[in-house]
Parts: sequence; structure tokens; C-alpha cells
Amino acid sequence: MRTGTLGPDERAEALAAMAERELDILVVGGGVVGAGTALDAVTRGLSTGLVEARDWASGTSSRSSKLIHGGLRYLEMLDFALVREALKERGLLLERLAPHLVKPVPFLYPLQHPAWERVYAGAGVALYDGMAMARGHGRGLPTHRHLSRRHALRVAPCLRKDALVGALQYYDAQMDDARYVLNLARTAASYGAKVANGARVTGFVREGERVVGALITDVENGGEYEVRAKQVVNATGVWTDDTQAMVGERGQFHVRASKGVHLVVPKDRINSSTGLILRTEKSVLFVIPWGRHWIVGTTDTEWDLDKAHPAASSADIDYVLEHVNSVLAVPLSRDDVEGVYAGLRPLLAGESDATSKLSREHTVAHPVPGLVVVAGGKYTTYRIMAKDAVDEAVRGLNQRVADCVTEEVPLLGAEGYQALWNARARTAARTGLHVVRIEHLLNRYGTLTDELLGLIAGDPSLGAPLRHADDYLRAEIVYAATHESAHHLDDILTRRTRISIETFDRGTRSARECAELVAPVLGWDRERIDNEVAHYEMRVEAERESQRQPDDLTADAARLGAPDIVRG
Repeated sequence: MRTGTLGPDERAEALAAMAERELDILVVGGGVVGAGTALDAVTRGLSTGLVEARDWASGTSSRSSKLIHGGLRYLEMLDFALVREALKERGLLLERLAPHLVKPVPFLYPLQHPAWERVYAGAGVALYDGMAMARGHGRGLPTHRHLSRRHALRVAPCLRKDALVGALQYYDAQMDDARYVLNLARTAASYGAKVANGARVTGFVREGERVVGALITDVENGGEYEVRAKQVVNATGVWTDDTQAMVGERGQFHVRASKGVHLVVPKDRINSSTGLILRTEKSVLFVIPWGRHWIVGTTDTEWDLDKAHPAASSADIDYVLEHVNSVLAVPLSRDDVEGVYAGLRPLLAGESDATSKLSREHTVAHPVPGLVVVAGGKYTTYRIMAKDAVDEAVRGLNQRVADCVTEEVPLLGAEGYQALWNARARTAARTGLHVVRIEHLLNRYGTLTDELLGLIAGDPSLGAPLRHADDYLRAEIVYAATHESAHHLDDILTRRTRISIETFDRGTRSARECAELVAPVLGWDRERIDNEVAHYEMRVEAERESQRQPDDLTADAARLGAPDIVRG
């Protein structure tokens, strides 16, 4: 079985190997598009490197609404091609590529007007389901249904009776976005890609007009590397313009950032067996089931401040609460909010009408020889973006290259997942863990669950839950460092797990226990443990302070009060 282990040793070996000989493709950016591009390239037989300045998915790709969806609202914009493409990808992810990570989720759309809205919205949802079924990628998801007000209130008792006259219910899918990106990077590594996070590109190497590689700084351990590549792919999302500026060339398009803020509240605060989708004056608001929690969001406002740490202001939180409370019988308050996170969407903004219309889609360009840029798009269609980027890069290679095969390449943990799921009761009996714990592991790691069970067999204390975040086992924290390239507490509490948004203390009470668990793996002494814990606590307090501020400027200033941890 391919495992794609990404521990400290594997990272060091990957950086050394990238600098040793010229690569066919070097991908810059470890979000969903960059990791997907590396997987696409390496599975075509190309020697491939992938570098990320911070942590996998530390930008946009860990701060989304965590939905895999066709984009129902794009039907209203008559963007049928985008919806059709996204629905195909949704089906592939659910059925073949990542059934352990991508799961169906129901949504209720309350109707607020008489018969015309049921006809209008019902026709849209019927078309949505029909487009999915037409290409055979709707299997496994129930089709939509029309509900009376009484039936809708049985499904979602949280709704105010006067907030609807009836409802539609339909299905989409969801995933843990950060875990999905990590799996992409690990899968690419399992096929031979050299991948390293904490590896920052500081410049491009050029010969004449041609880009022939990149200068990379090892942010974790120090050291500089010159990595040569026949083609470099810039997949840096909202940092696209910044990365492009290193080449000194004027871009063919620009990427602007739009901020989306989400709130996380406990499951018992909203009495519903289904997610909700609500219209707002600007877009839509989702209430999304998330384990023992709900995710509520999102906003859509322009952001031109710090890209690494977008801050949610008090106004953002009030906006989300106001809109969701407009339909809830028991309103949410600030005291109900466990977690808050803000992410930036990379929207294309061209210099003419012809390119600005691409803002909901993606584009690929070859601005100078040796450099390909991919930007825009949406999470669900990352695989198409990756394919298009590699197709463009291949045009600059003087060799015959196979076509894209990622439609047939399951992610790590997918193959055999259903068989292990069916046997989960036996696994629970064999290991002594409760079957709910086994289900939790299978839905996060798939067939790689055996690796965690191996850790527990070697040290039974790792089979216990964390004291202050009991959804997660101690083994998962160790595994994050040994197999999942986590280098800091922030990586573990924010992305390998979601403790930072799933507990009212935002992970501060779990920080020391987690630090002590990974210290032997990462070589931390007592001083380093204390430093990691103090930095994490400072980060949480800076975020809390930013969320008390009235606007973006003051929120950004407060969030920047906690600097990034000194690496190494």
C-alpha cells in the first residue's frame, strides 16, 4: 500500500533531491490547486517538485465553506458549463477519488413566497439533479424533494414558522478542506513527487527570458536551495500577483482577494437534521453540518490587507449572526460562537471586460517561457485547473507526455475504504476502541487508519482522547508529526485537526498536551515546547482581539499583534 509518509526525514530528503537534479515540473503553492497540479504531473510520469512557503492549505484552502458542490446559484447566472463541470467533479470525488473524505450533505432551502417561488426554485434544483444524473455522476446522492411547511419544520425545527411557506431539500457534498489538500500532497509523494512545506520561493532563476527554476529558502531548518525545472507552475492563489512580481513581468491578469467569514457553533444550538441555504441581499448563507458543530457563513467583502492572516471583524460576525437569526426561532448570540475563521477567495480581475468575466472561473497563462500561471476557479474543480496547468506546461517540454489520468487515481486511503467501513465493528472489537472512534478515524484517514492503529498498538496511551478536545485521539497528534508534515502546534490544532475552531477555548487548553506528544518526533526540548505553546496562545488572543474590532483596518492591526512563530 502506498503511504506517502511526510515526516521530518522525508521533507529533508525531498528538498535535497529537488536541488540535486533538474525537474520536469516545479509547482509553487501548496493549496488545493498546487497539490492537485503536483499529483497530475507526477502521475503523467513527469519528475515533479512541490513547495509551499508555510503549511499545506494554510491559505484559502483550509478556510473555505468545506463544500464540494456544483454551484446551484450559478444556474441562475446561466453558467451551465461551470455547473456541469463541477457536478461531474463532485460525483468523481464522492464515488471514486475520495469517498473517505467527501460525504453527502442535505440542504433545506426555505421558500418565502407563494407558488411562483416553488416553481422557479424547484425547476432550478431539478435541473441541478438532472445535470448530475445525465453524466452518471449523481449516483449515491438522493434527488431533491418538495416539502410542505409542516414537513420542513419537522426536518428543521429550528426555523421560525413565519420564515417559510414550504421548502425544497437537495443534496451536495462536503469535506475537511485542509485534510483533503494534505491527502493530495501525500498522494503525489506516494507516486514519487518531491514535496516540502515550510519551503519559501524567494526568487526565480532565469536564463535570458526563460524561467529555469526557483530559489528556495528552508524556513524550518535554514538553508538555501536552487531548484532547476524545465517548467515552473505558479499556483499561489491570492499571492499570484506577488509571486508573479518576482519575475519582473506584467501579468496578463490580476487576482484580487474577497474575504469570507465563517462562524462555528455547537450542534445543539441549531435544532435541525439538515443543513440550510438562505438567500441574502448579496449571495447565499449556508448552515452546514460539521460533526458536533455547525458552520455558518459566509461573507463576501473585498480585502487588500494582510493575506496570510485575514481577520474577521466584529462587523463580519454581526453580519452572519443577523442573517442566520432572521430565520431561527431561537437566535444565536456571540456566546454561542465557538470558532471564527476568515479566508480569501482568489478572484480574477482582468484589465478588460473580456478577462474580468472570468472571476468565477479559472484561467491558465504562460506569461514568459518556462513559467505557467494558474488562478481563479473554485475548490470543487481543482482537478480540472490542475489538468489545464499541466497541459500548458507540457507544451513547453520537448518530450512526449501522457495525458491526464487523475480521473482514475484515488487519493491515499480511498482504495478499500468501503470494505474497512463495513468491517468497522470487527476492527473496534479487535482494537478495544469504540466503534464511533473507528468511524471517526476511517472518515479522516480511510485505509491509512491501520497506521494509526499501529501507533496505538505500540503505545496504548495513544488510544485515549485528548483531555480538552475529546473528539480526537492522542495518536492523531503524533501521526500529524510522523506522517503529515506538521512542524508546529498551529499546524496541528488548526489544520491537522480543527480544535482551534471546534472548542470554546480555541485549542489553548490542548496546546501543551499536543506539544508534549510531538516533542520526541520533532526534537523539541522544554524551551521549544514552552515557545510553541506561548506562540499559539498569543495567536488565539490576537484573533479574539481582532474579532472585537469594528472594521477591517482595526481587525487587521489587532491580528498582526501576534507575529508568526520563529521557525527552526
